[in-house]
Amino acid sequence: MHHWIAQPDAAAALVARHNPARLIGLDTEFMRVDSFYPRLALTQVNLGGEIALLDPLALNGVGALGPLLADPANTCVMHSASEDLEALAVAVPAGIGQLFDTQIAAAMTGFGAGLSYQKLVAAITGVDLPKAETRSDWLRRPLSTEQLEYAAQDVVHLPALHAELDARLDQRGRRDWHAEDCRRLLQKARSRDGDPQPQRGFKSAAEWPRERQALLRRVLLWREATARRVDKPRPWLLDDAHIMDFVTNIPRDIDELFQRAKGLRALRGAQRDELLSVLTDPLEADELDFAPVFPLPTPAQKRIIAAMKESVVAIATELDIPDGLLCARRHLEAFVFDREWPEALDGWRRTLLYDALTAKV
Repeated sequence: MHHWIAQPDAAAALVARHNPARLIGLDTEFMRVDSFYPRLALTQVNLGGEIALLDPLALNGVGALGPLLADPANTCVMHSASEDLEALAVAVPAGIGQLFDTQIAAAMTGFGAGLSYQKLVAAITGVDLPKAETRSDWLRRPLSTEQLEYAAQDVVHLPALHAELDARLDQRGRRDWHAEDCRRLLQKARSRDGDPQPQRGFKSAAEWPRERQALLRRVLLWREATARRVDKPRPWLLDDAHIMDFVTNIPRDIDELFQRAKGLRALRGAQRDELLSVLTDPLEADELDFAPVFPLPTPAQKRIIAAMKESVVAIATELDIPDGLLCARRHLEAFVFDREWPEALDGWRRTLLYDALTAKV
């Protein structure tokens, strides 16, 4: 059984029945078609076995549930939480107080990488869950009986998963590892700035002069900030192909920019004016202080990265965790090119990897 909650007083009564709520099974449904930010369409909670489906369209968010989710005394149990946390960011501005991510816990306790909620439920409880509504239109009203049942099932089993996985983390001495990774997820969800070095994802710019790479970074940072401000998808404002075109061949004036920008649905007049200034204004001295795009590795660097990868795989195999969870290849490349220990490998990963990886550099 589940309850549909679309009135503020009903949400307040739910919270009153379960406050304090030390364990909260939590999931969301959201849509992200024509906006930068995901549109929260449904919030599902399991509070002491009571399943409630909250309508954010009627509640203008999560209503009285917000402080309960933000309270660090309560643990929100979620599966693969990163996108759900982003969807909840507007409704819970302070962020989730404490997170237990069952997908991360499963990877740390022998279930493998990226296990879906359905597969994890089947592995731990033996229950086979339906998958038919994964691509539903969750913003339509009323939701169908099938949609509601599917949404409710997404939180029914979270307490059981938490109990089993928390025990396994404890047995393996990995509770601290898990808590650290969950804190990272929460910190990322609270961030509103995006990647400060987005140019590093553009491999084809590796051989560009530093000034051209700096301009690429400036345009990418402008796109990120503007897409957030106007709440439109990045490619609607300025896709990667147009960015590369404009940076390598700067438009002479606003008319040329207009002609070459046709088809970009969110690049309106005001944004075109801004973009022309971004492309043509002289670079400031501080804009030349940035992380350059990774070049193609030399044969020697390839050998170093390969040796590092072997060490990562060996350590991960010994620990019975996915090597991608322990260390992604991009972090090895960053270490080789920058000669600085990657921040992403701090914490429990540094303890395991530092000696093995630094010996290869």
